[in-house]
Amino acid sequence: MNFFSCLITSLVSLIVLFLLAKLCGNKQMGELTMFDHIISITIGSIAAEFATELENPERPLIAMTVYASVSALISIITAKSLKLRRLLFGHSIILMEKGKIYRKNIKKAKLDLNEFLMQARSNGFFNISDIDTAVLEPSGKISFLPFSNKRPATPEDLKLVPGSEGVFVNVIMDGIVLEKNLKTVGKDRNWLKNELRAKGIKKAADVFLATLDRFGTLNIFENSDNKITNDYYE
Repeated sequence: MNFFSCLITSLVSLIVLFLLAKLCGNKQMGELTMFDHIISITIGSIAAEFATELENPERPLIAMTVYASVSALISIITAKSLKLRRLLFGHSIILMEKGKIYRKNIKKAKLDLNEFLMQARSNGFFNISDIDTAVLEPSGKISFLPFSNKRPATPEDLKLVPGSEGVFVNVIMDGIVLEKNLKTVGKDRNWLKNELRAKGIKKAADVFLATLDRFGTLNIFENSDNKITNDYYE
């Protein structure tokens, strides 16, 4: 008897879970907010309990319905209220604009420089200097906008065979000189000091990020304590 009861409750939980998922909306995983993730995990846990609850199956069923209904209601309300949406789901954070990295905004977003650079590389930006604007979205993804002259074009359309740009090496990160990376590219600290001095920078501690390309060009992003609070990407 228990076997058939468990079978029935399992099937019912799957059906209810499907219907509640349709109620919550057809968002892709990458589009889910932190709140959506929490609700989804919670409903899934309750559904598993519902499948094995033989004495009082109505309790987890009611709990699943309440969670899904609240999630759907919040989605409807936040779609009409910008203030409430920002309060519940957060807002976008400008990490980089016009080629300038905002260190305070990166810290506010709880990102480190390595993670930011990894996200840039995963989006095809091995040269950070090609990025005009970088925005952390409420979903946790970073959107990148290249400079207009760096936007991709099809080489076949232009009948060009572009050469490889090579890998860009980080030589300064958050004010710290990376000695091993300098040595790898055949440079030393004295060379770096001279390059910084030529660009009007007194010490490496004033540099947030410095990269070196295969042609020996040093790209420097100085520390900036400026913090943008205007969220004009909403």
